[in-house]
Amino acid sequence: MNINEFKLERFFSKYEFSAPYLLCSSDPESFLIKELLSFEEGALDRYLNQRLGYTETMGSLALREQITSLYKTIKPEDVFVHTGAEEGIFILMNILFSPGDHIIVQFPAYQSLYEVANSVGCKIIRWVINKDKDWDLDTEFLRKSINKNTKAIIINSPHNPTSYVPSQSKFAEIIEIARKNNTLIIADEVYRFLEHNETDRIPAVCDAYEYGVSIGSMSKSFALPGLRTGWTGTKNKTILEKMAAFKDYTTICTNAPGEFLAILAFKNKEKIFRRNLEIIKKNLLLLDDFFSEKKDLFRWIKPKGGTTAFPEILGNVDIEGFSIDLVNKKGVFVLPSTVYDFGNKHFRVGYGRKNMPECLEKFNDYVKNINLKVSA
Repeated sequence: MNINEFKLERFFSKYEFSAPYLLCSSDPESFLIKELLSFEEGALDRYLNQRLGYTETMGSLALREQITSLYKTIKPEDVFVHTGAEEGIFILMNILFSPGDHIIVQFPAYQSLYEVANSVGCKIIRWVINKDKDWDLDTEFLRKSINKNTKAIIINSPHNPTSYVPSQSKFAEIIEIARKNNTLIIADEVYRFLEHNETDRIPAVCDAYEYGVSIGSMSKSFALPGLRTGWTGTKNKTILEKMAAFKDYTTICTNAPGEFLAILAFKNKEKIFRRNLEIIKKNLLLLDDFFSEKKDLFRWIKPKGGTTAFPEILGNVDIEGFSIDLVNKKGVFVLPSTVYDFGNKHFRVGYGRKNMPECLEKFNDYVKNINLKVSA
């Protein structure tokens, strides 16, 4: 397999565990194992007596039953558990796509959402969101771009890095366009349930559309990336069977301790979501104030969901050089838009961590000290 380097992950690996102030984290403040175990009496004893044998390829029935609580119509047999969302994306694109297939991808995007298909030999059409309309999607572009060779439309909501969430009517329109062409919709929904206003939440695509495939994970909304537990939900049995056969050549099965802790987290999901949103909303107040005061230097579109935003630096500034200088001088790490192939003016900030106020303070010191100026 010949696949291009994952720009975001390679750039991230340089600083993620060395920079003291991560202002671009995509996940909320992670939980300690003891915090999870404290949710239920007797959980610690059950965890210590967990058998470390192989697990089911599809994921344990107990875990799949818990996952269905996130959906309206999905049953345990419609769920496939894998190692993080990333394995699910990798398997899906290998079993679904062939050379010459036409794939339309909401852009910018987490690179694996299109790069694996690109390595298979697909033609990738970037469906670029519009920053001048608060990152909205142009459905007219979708109508004009779809054709008989279009195998899938790939979307992400809440979106990383912009936090964009389509309206209910926009989401319905996307499904209507796909349905006319019997086109798959693959939705990365790892931030679902972290909409800042619950009324903005759109349905899971696997519930809303007969050719819908939902990808979920414990990494974002549950703040448990270390569990490496993700899943795919779809009513398409052929897709699930092919995924299981392909997984025999990847991880074979998930890890037993991870399944135990994932089940425990699902039983307490409302508590987890509420805690994460409390951190997010508190941090967003600080970010709103900061960017309001610095509107001559940055363009800020207020986030609607998830834990990331994508502000723009104004004037003649190289954002990648800015980011590297910032981390070297202040230890503050932001992610430049160059890793998304989205120009050289935006940067990702994350606001799901408890130390974000301290990160923002250090960022502010840097901006003041370099006397950042922009032309009128």
